[in-house]
Amino acid sequence: MNSQRIAIITDSGTDSDAAYCQEHDVRVMHLRVIYGDGRTFLSGVDISSADLIKHFEEEVPTTSLPSPQEMLETLDQARRDGYERAVIVTIASALSATNHTARMISEQLDDFPVLVVDSRSIGMAAGMVVHRAVEYVEAGVPFDHLKRRLVEDAAATNVFFAVKDLDFLHKGGRINNTIYKVGSVLNIKPVLTCDESGSYVIAKKARGWNRSLDSMVKLLAQKANRFERVRVGICSTPLTDEYVEGLEKTLHDQVNAQIVSLTHHELKPDLLVHTGPDLMGMAVQRVRTE
Repeated sequence: MNSQRIAIITDSGTDSDAAYCQEHDVRVMHLRVIYGDGRTFLSGVDISSADLIKHFEEEVPTTSLPSPQEMLETLDQARRDGYERAVIVTIASALSATNHTARMISEQLDDFPVLVVDSRSIGMAAGMVVHRAVEYVEAGVPFDHLKRRLVEDAAATNVFFAVKDLDFLHKGGRINNTIYKVGSVLNIKPVLTCDESGSYVIAKKARGWNRSLDSMVKLLAQKANRFERVRVGICSTPLTDEYVEGLEKTLHDQVNAQIVSLTHHELKPDLLVHTGPDLMGMAVQRVRTE
């Protein structure tokens, strides 16, 4: 427990590293992967991305966010464990109702202050905001100052990703018809990002998969080179791991900012349901110098 007794809570959609969460007592509310026959799995706990991909040809499952009761129990458990306040960082409210539900639950706890932060992003980029929350709390930043800092950090965090098949994102309602139509013409593989609200938008149109990956690196480098120091993350699936090493090398060639850390993440099952098995993603976050 940190000296301020502020619990850090997140959802599995932020793709926060399990070992890091255990070390810093970050409490993770797991989204669920649900099959038509009633089988339900906790994402990243009792189903892996590899397991999910194996059964894609048979069925593409659905997902569900943690229930209000589960969120309330997570907060109650934190209080029982000696915490006096909490920070909840969620994936973009534009992509999931998790943030709204967390706000609704937190308003019911008059004697346990809760700050709910919209990362306005997803996956490892949202996880970078979780990382910042941990750093601030452990450094003794007052609770009342956390909102401003984390909102600023969310704005200084960017995610870029590409998929070979937009059908998954379209069927799941994550992209609109305009984006889907662009990707359905002439082998266009758009690089997607989250806008200021957290919604998916096209960052760059590229013809073909390899050009899409090249464009992704250039976009990330443009963002990174605005800052002195950055964190960088690369996300892949079991079917796209082969691209990671080459992209890491290219990133180092194009990013002039000091890369404080470069991490590799495997896309969590609850996110993979909506993107499909062929995804490559990258994220960058400014590291404060003060």
